[in-house]
Amino acid sequence: MPQSLAGKVAVVTGASSGIGWELAKQLAADGCKVGLLARREGPLRALAAEITAAGGAAAVAVADVSDRGQLEMGVAALRAALGPVDLMVANAGVGKPTFLDPVNVADVEDMFRVNTLGVVYAFAAVMPEMLARKAGHLVAVSSLAGYRGLPGEAAYCASKAAVNVYLDGLRIHLRGTGVRVTTVCPGFVETPMTATNTFHMPGLMTAAAAARRIVRAVKAGRKVYNFPWRLHLMVKLSRWLPDGVINWMMGDYNEEAKNHFGSTPPVP
Repeated sequence: MPQSLAGKVAVVTGASSGIGWELAKQLAADGCKVGLLARREGPLRALAAEITAAGGAAAVAVADVSDRGQLEMGVAALRAALGPVDLMVANAGVGKPTFLDPVNVADVEDMFRVNTLGVVYAFAAVMPEMLARKAGHLVAVSSLAGYRGLPGEAAYCASKAAVNVYLDGLRIHLRGTGVRVTTVCPGFVETPMTATNTFHMPGLMTAAAAARRIVRAVKAGRKVYNFPWRLHLMVKLSRWLPDGVINWMMGDYNEEAKNHFGSTPPVP
């Protein structure tokens, strides 16, 4: 039976846009007191005002999830404003192409700091109190890209694959503690990260639609939630395709990324 979220304290990282923004609104509508955390204060304040105008409760903390100290201070501020955290949604993420000559090492490092370590830091900021209470829920928004390494997206795929495997181990390790773990792997979602894509994105959905699906999965206590199912199936089947076919399929994307970003993709 789906659990109720009413009265729960939920923290959403990367709440200033995209999936995080819509997740915060959906959780607030379901009765959560929502902690909004991201780097940009302006959008967070606007979202908090929207939530409170609708009768919900929200608090804001400005922090970069790739900086553990900042993140811990942000979560501490949200805890002080709203109460102990019942639900941590590690949603913040960044995506950039992977180039070969020269290798854009700084961008690769940034993706791992945000996409992978940002999840670790977010969970570490709340896990001790959840274990002490023997209750809590840890959720990470990963990606279907974590199931298949793709040319031109090697680092992004790897950063999400690391999240998936980390949560697999964590979920098993936390059995019997009262703390649940959910891995969410969406496909293409309309966000600032995908706004510059001109190629066809199968199964593309709005951030609001994705957020509704994610909240349902959280309520149901899903261990892993992959969606949309058709794209998930395509990703699984792609693992059996020859490397040459995958390279051909990604050719247009890689050329577009090179022309669009050059050798130094911008930070979203």
